[in-house]
Amino acid sequence: MSDSIMKPSAKISRLLQGIPLPKVVKAHQQFENGSVGNIEAEVRRAVSELPQYQEIRAGMSIAVTGGSRGIDRIAAVTKTVCAMLKEKGAAPFIIPAMGSHGGATAAGQLHILETIGITEESMGVPIRSSMETVNIGALSNGLPLCIDRYAHEADGIVLINRVKPHTSFKGKYESGLMKMMAIGLGKQEGAQNYHRCGFKNMSQIIEEAGNLVLSREKVLFGAALTENPHSKINGVHAIAAADIPAKEAELLRFAYKNLALPFFRTVDVMAVEEIGKNISGTGHDPNVTGRFNNEHFHGEVTTGRLALLRLTEVSGGNANGIGMADFITKELFEKIDIEQTYPNALTSTASPAVKIPMVLPTDKEALLAAVKTACLPDFTKVRLAILKNTKELETIYISENMAAEAALANVQIEGEPQEITFSEEGRLTLSF
Repeated sequence: MSDSIMKPSAKISRLLQGIPLPKVVKAHQQFENGSVGNIEAEVRRAVSELPQYQEIRAGMSIAVTGGSRGIDRIAAVTKTVCAMLKEKGAAPFIIPAMGSHGGATAAGQLHILETIGITEESMGVPIRSSMETVNIGALSNGLPLCIDRYAHEADGIVLINRVKPHTSFKGKYESGLMKMMAIGLGKQEGAQNYHRCGFKNMSQIIEEAGNLVLSREKVLFGAALTENPHSKINGVHAIAAADIPAKEAELLRFAYKNLALPFFRTVDVMAVEEIGKNISGTGHDPNVTGRFNNEHFHGEVTTGRLALLRLTEVSGGNANGIGMADFITKELFEKIDIEQTYPNALTSTASPAVKIPMVLPTDKEALLAAVKTACLPDFTKVRLAILKNTKELETIYISENMAAEAALANVQIEGEPQEITFSEEGRLTLSF
């Protein structure tokens, strides 16, 4: 199959001849911009106020969780927490707490930490990466409750994670400290077990598993991070272990209010220039693209046809999320590493997320194919949006027929309508 994709197809080009692409305008969306300036000072302020921090004793071994990609200044947050623990005479160490990420291997998870600036040298503490878990009980449905062996054997556990809407399920708990306890610390085994229950039940599973971990393990406190619509940290919330369930539910509601979305709610065609695990767990945020990997949840945005053009280098070939698209480019296709992509889907049971969509030779042909298949009686009236990625929504391109709608939403339009431009090789050349 790959050989045929590599070759230019006169037949495909002929079928796409005569399909018009609309002129577009550059649109600037305004989002709340408040963020934490001095992140180290804010972490110190929040953590030092906790009685649980003051109770830390010299010599205690403390496991500090290291999460996955895409969190603003996560290395600085983690280093500061570890430094504060060392100042109390404790012996902190970092453990990857990311379920099946990194190809579900200890070495792969170490590599992910390295890509986000978390190494033994930069943190000043050991990193202990293992996929070995300890069984500490069972959920009400009989599934075993397991936790990273190093975390279990430590004198205490400190959690660090961002609280945000999840890309595959909705509920009282989504991404955050509760999920990190259930799935992150559960490693491959825990992630695999809990995902067997399906995404429609995931929030309830996380609630039960998280509460059981809190009751059976030596969790000291958590540092929950919240973000503004620009994906910059706007709050550091140090939470005592007993208060995590109630406080996280509150922070998730806050996170939803700070979620950046495009001003429109329906488009015929959306093109996203880049996807990747550093952008979203599913490569692109379904809340923005309108494409979820299961039938149980829907967002506010509806997209007729979705084209994905490139995969970020930092994703390391993990192309999770391509299956929600209608079209991808040959360039993206060639970047897919099956060994990095499939473990995520097999563990999460989200096989639709990694299906191979129709592969088009170039960016231009992917956009033409999306317009051609958008079921429009008049192609010239297509509603089209082009995004750099689903995290950076301040500047997007929209078809000129959406400009009036944008103005009503207080979106600033820059310049006159322009043609969608491509290089000689068919690569998109619009500047964001």
